[in-house]
Amino acid sequence: MGAGFTGLVAALTLARGGASVIVVDTVEPGFGASGRNGGQVIPGLKDDPDTLDRVFGEATTAFAGGTADLVFSLIDELGIDCDPVRGGWIQASVKHLHLPRLESRMAQWRARGAAVEMLDPAGMAAATGGRGFVGGWIDRRGGSVHPLAYARGLARAALQAGAEIFRDAEAVSIKRGNGGWVLGFASGARLTADQVVIATNGYTGRLWPGLKATVIPANSIQVATAPLPDDLRARILPGRPVVSDSRRIANYFRIGPEGRLMMGGRGAFREPRDAADYRRIEAALASFYPEAARLPMGFRWAGRVAMTRDHLPHIHQPSAGVTMALGYNGRGVALASAMGRAIGAHLLDGANPLPLALSAIKPMPVHGLHPLYATAMIEAYRVRDMLER
Repeated sequence: MGAGFTGLVAALTLARGGASVIVVDTVEPGFGASGRNGGQVIPGLKDDPDTLDRVFGEATTAFAGGTADLVFSLIDELGIDCDPVRGGWIQASVKHLHLPRLESRMAQWRARGAAVEMLDPAGMAAATGGRGFVGGWIDRRGGSVHPLAYARGLARAALQAGAEIFRDAEAVSIKRGNGGWVLGFASGARLTADQVVIATNGYTGRLWPGLKATVIPANSIQVATAPLPDDLRARILPGRPVVSDSRRIANYFRIGPEGRLMMGGRGAFREPRDAADYRRIEAALASFYPEAARLPMGFRWAGRVAMTRDHLPHIHQPSAGVTMALGYNGRGVALASAMGRAIGAHLLDGANPLPLALSAIKPMPVHGLHPLYATAMIEAYRVRDMLER
């Protein structure tokens, strides 16, 4: 269930392996954050590789390091027209205090063979054309895609492999029956399956008890300028890397289709209503790129990402025949794609390991109040970000 990156890559993998596959989505493929994210293809997890080795083992670290490779290999193999650019990912910093941590992270990935390097202020200025960066590092495994085009390309590939995809299919119940699982839909339709994969991430509802309360659905808001004129295009992100800064409440940006400068960041928990809801992110764009900020804003949009308490994704199998994966914490293009591949391979052959140990479903206390306490936490993080040098 869920026709985002996880569900679609799992469906493609299963269909290619000879399974009979049906994908259902409440709206349509790519409707959620899979189609409305910033298009940044970032390898790794939030934790550094040494930590991943210690807590999960080297296989998990290798999985995390290869997630971007998987995305670009799928695009090449399937011929998906989604503006793929492998210009690298830059983790930039406006804080001197953050640089030792970034250098340690870079060195850990370098020790594992990744094409990475530190960037000093001059290197950051040349690579980004932006103001205020005191340093950072670049991971050349990363890049960008047009996320909705990528999702639709995955959907076409899954269909060609023999999967069926149904849109406007809201699942409202799941129970055992007929030797498997019976899904009930708002339309009154019923579907019986031996295996069910629930991959709804930031749009998770109440279908499975407690699952919704394991993540905080946060709006990631974004803007895109009018196409940059040639002089700015030559200076702003000339190699087309994707960039995110190292603050707790980070901004991220890249050059998008038609040469537009795109910037995103954390928004309110309610859905944006008008241009006023994007003022903070437009102010951030102006601080980094004042010349580009004078251009009209061509687009404003939002998508709901799923944040977890430990900043890690989770895989649950609460009952035989049911697998769930969610909580990509803003790295969903690469991570969700790789998770879908791993789940599909595991369901075809249990000897294929899952990339993370299974975890129990642990709802957050008073989850219904998350807009209040998460907003308070975000504002506290903003204050800490401002106080650091």
